[in-house]
Amino acid sequence: MKQEKFDTPALPTAMDIHDILNHLPHRYPFLLIDRVIQCTPGETLTALKNVSYNEPYFIGHFPVRPVMPGVLLLEALAQATGILAFRSTATRPEDDTLYYFVGIDNARFKRPVEPGDQLILDVAVTRNMRNIWRFDAEARVAGQVVASAEIMCAAKPLSE
Repeated sequence: MKQEKFDTPALPTAMDIHDILNHLPHRYPFLLIDRVIQCTPGETLTALKNVSYNEPYFIGHFPVRPVMPGVLLLEALAQATGILAFRSTATRPEDDTLYYFVGIDNARFKRPVEPGDQLILDVAVTRNMRNIWRFDAEARVAGQVVASAEIMCAAKPLSE
């Protein structure tokens, strides 16, 4: 008897905003990922953020020459790591677990990010041990690095 072969469908490597909202607890005005271009669970993720003049932080940072705050560049990278961690463990925020940003090392800022820029966020898992994740992270605009860091996140139950 001939046996049929069934392939298990792989998770899509790209994610639209609806998929992102299912994988991050963040919402406006703090959601800083617009699209995931590529995701290889347990390894890497590439996402993008379209930087618009309508972002609420540009009113005060700086009114004469709007610049995206460096801490928000790091937060965008951390959100990308959160999506990668959730995809890698096949969990979601509603599964009573959140990934908290717990550490940053070697953060560097190379040039300002301004309205009209499109941030490309690349993150890669470098270590995962006992629900502590370490990532290499880099943000680029037009192929040029604008920020980089080593980011640590920890998975914690919502009840703690």
